[in-house]
Amino acid sequence: MAAIDAVIFDMDGVLIDSEPQWQQAEIAAFADVGIHLSHADVLNTTGLRVDQVVEYWYQRRPWPDYNNAAVSAQISRQLVDYILQDGQALNGVEIALQACQLRGLKLGLATSSPTAILDAVMTRLRIGHYFDACCSAEGLAYGKPHPQVYLNCAAMLNVAPSRCLAIEDSINGMIAARAANMLTLVIPAAEQVQHLGFGASHYQLTSLQQLPALLDQIG
Repeated sequence: MAAIDAVIFDMDGVLIDSEPQWQQAEIAAFADVGIHLSHADVLNTTGLRVDQVVEYWYQRRPWPDYNNAAVSAQISRQLVDYILQDGQALNGVEIALQACQLRGLKLGLATSSPTAILDAVMTRLRIGHYFDACCSAEGLAYGKPHPQVYLNCAAMLNVAPSRCLAIEDSINGMIAARAANMLTLVIPAAEQVQHLGFGASHYQLTSLQQLPALLDQIG
């Protein structure tokens, strides 16, 4: 396998343990408009941009007085509050970031989350200094699984997409990275680890603590 020049991290579910809070925020916001979602329901949209999540459920279970921006903002506000108060880095984050730096790799972040959530994560975890480029899909025509946010991040890093390793926890994110022609590493949540779709990734680990050994393997 070809060597890499950059590692691009997804954020939610990779750097910060926020996916359960995303799910809770979505369930609460949709309940407010009369749409009752289960835990299994919200797993289907993991990795999508928040406005795309709202649109996804409106197309399937429409409700009166549809206001995508209002529902999206409610979900995002709850996430920012949670992150700033209680957000915790996932296992191995500091080890992984330091391992990339020690190997001279550029570091990027490509997230579907709004910039406000990205900023909250950088503030709470104090890891912003590691990254050479941070990209949100907030202002793009399409979020993940569209590859644009990954392509933008690679361009900001001045690294060819084929020389990047993208680290994801969701099927939608993995699809985006593969469509961008990047190497892909998935670290799925425990309840999704058996999902057959992750077989399309180049690598799969259980924790970022294993990243240094994988980087040595890739070269």
